Amino acid sequence: MQANILELKNISYAYHNLQGETLALKDISFGVKEGEFVAIVGPSGCGKSTLLSIIAGLLKPEGGTIVVNNPDGSLHYPKVGYMLQHDHLFEWRTVYKNVILGLEINHMMTPERLAYVDKLLHDYELEKFKEKRPSELSGGMKQRAALIRTLAMGPELLLLDEPFSALDYQTRLMVSADICRLIRRTGKTVIIITHDLSEAISLADRIIVLSRRPATVKEEVMITLSLQDDSPLAARHAPEFQGYFSHLWEVLTNENQEK
Repeated sequence: MQANILELKNISYAYHNLQGETLALKDISFGVKEGEFVAIVGPSGCGKSTLLSIIAGLLKPEGGTIVVNNPDGSLHYPKVGYMLQHDHLFEWRTVYKNVILGLEINHMMTPERLAYVDKLLHDYELEKFKEKRPSELSGGMKQRAALIRTLAMGPELLLLDEPFSALDYQTRLMVSADICRLIRRTGKTVIIITHDLSEAISLADRIIVLSRRPATVKEEVMITLSLQDDSPLAARHAPEFQGYFSHLWEVLTNENQEK
């Protein structure tokens, strides 16, 4: 694992309306290493998605800074891919036309990019469905297509905002495990938001626990599982798994009970 490629330093953000302001984030600080898979958990409504939008550059923090430390010494912000809770596929376009949409809009339809899309369709087992419409796909297949659309742009930092929450439990288990296994193969840096503690433990190298709003970093938990099979599904049977789950549950339960 290398040095931090991204560091959040004292990030704060508030929502403003006619009644005043609501502080959502307060002095959030943590780093993300190249190739690391980080999960963010916290009470509902604590500002997790707001934080992800700030990292993506969609919102500007009202306080604090984001520092970039690229391996080559440059100061350019990592190219970000942002996958939301819903797939947002267009029914009037085929699966293939959906996954190349970003390339079309950004005039990046090069042979190399299109070849990469073909490889992703093969890896995510959608090659045979490329001419289908989204309504002909299962929920899990739609999420795979949405991820391919995101990966096609070649992001250096992948942000996932509860990407599996719309799926039923069994599908969620299978799809999250399969997708995250394939993402890890790419070596990309990933930040995922999830309400599912089991999902966070089975997928992440490190879990950042946020407090209630205004959110602060309450705890960071490094995940180390002693398994020969490092797949997300197998991780749920690791001897350390229940200990991590109990600890995170206690932290979040105490947080909800605090006044």
